Amino acid sequence: MHPAMSSHDAADDTLLITVTGADRPGVTSTVLESLAGFGVSVVDLEQIVMRGRLVLGVLVSAPRDRQRLRSTLESTVEVLGMTVEIEKGSGDNRTRHRDRAHVTVIGAPLKASAMAAIAGRIADCGGNIDRIERMARYPVTALELDVSGARPDRLRKLLAVDAASHRIDVAVQPANLLRHGVRLIVMDVDSTLIQGEVIEMLAEHAGFGAEVADVTERAMRGELDFEQSLRARVKLLAGLDESVLDEVYDAIVVNPGARTMVRTLRRLGYRFAIVSGGFSQITDRLAADLGIHRARANTLEIVDGKLTGEVVGPVVDRAGKATALREFAADLGVPEDATIAIGDGANDLDMLAAAGLGIAYNARAVVREAADTALNVPYLDAIMYLLGITREEIEAADAAAGIITPAPPV
Repeated sequence: MHPAMSSHDAADDTLLITVTGADRPGVTSTVLESLAGFGVSVVDLEQIVMRGRLVLGVLVSAPRDRQRLRSTLESTVEVLGMTVEIEKGSGDNRTRHRDRAHVTVIGAPLKASAMAAIAGRIADCGGNIDRIERMARYPVTALELDVSGARPDRLRKLLAVDAASHRIDVAVQPANLLRHGVRLIVMDVDSTLIQGEVIEMLAEHAGFGAEVADVTERAMRGELDFEQSLRARVKLLAGLDESVLDEVYDAIVVNPGARTMVRTLRRLGYRFAIVSGGFSQITDRLAADLGIHRARANTLEIVDGKLTGEVVGPVVDRAGKATALREFAADLGVPEDATIAIGDGANDLDMLAAAGLGIAYNARAVVREAADTALNVPYLDAIMYLLGITREEIEAADAAAGIITPAPPV
């Protein structure tokens, strides 16, 4: 256990009291009531419960009669069916290193070998794991590690190697106040917020599905100029009736967890935007449906109820996405450092770089390598674990709003 810092004078003698045993109501209050009779000050206090087992740590100023305190505590915990250890020392915990980071580890499953590799790498970097908390147990296992003594940028680079070899996701973020403030989340749409690519769905109606899918994939890998490839693909849509847009919208499947993420974070004051190389006729409706605050995309030209095969106005390309993020942030009064960008393709790279935190979501290799962190699980709400929000907190908020969530597996 590594309790948190306090202002206790390092020159004073202190006692570290560790109580362990089966958890039950009233353990903490009973132990503290026993200490109250000795006039001690609580310097630090921390406890965890794991599968019904409690570990309670109390750091207190040393009393004059230590032996009587020990006897009193031993009698108290014996009645509770627990054990106690008392360690004499001096002062508070050591000062934590200036370099501090939150490391989030996500796996399905999360094997011991993977965690051993992560913990070993942190130690190799000179880092210390001060605290570990489970953020979720299903449908993925997510753990958050508070780490001190290792530079976040170096830690991120080295842990990425272990993440790839063990097929888990690892995110490293500096520990600062930004995480606790209102933030703006800007998402790509196709293959990020929703499954599949809208332009491919439209092309199927025009009889060019395979051709457009091939060009789209090459563009997302960064092999083709986005604007040129977009205009070439849109030309193949000429002559389609505008009613096809309604059919495509009705066929859209939102990625698992997207609605939960938006719903939960909106309650906390987060702002959302979507920016897409797709089409405003789809994205504007999607934003309204999900409660997203801002949207920007290309606009298909429609004349006499038919698609002309052209787009209206400037194309929202790689640079345009980054510009949109900056403009949304300014419009909503959110600092750029407090923005989060989520994307999967090469045309998202500038947006990911412009954001305070860039997340590659089930992305192409070129994007995973460039982003701050990568998530490869098929649940968009896993992003909330990176923000320090647990699955239990999400479900509690839903329950308070009358929203029923599936029961976890036993």
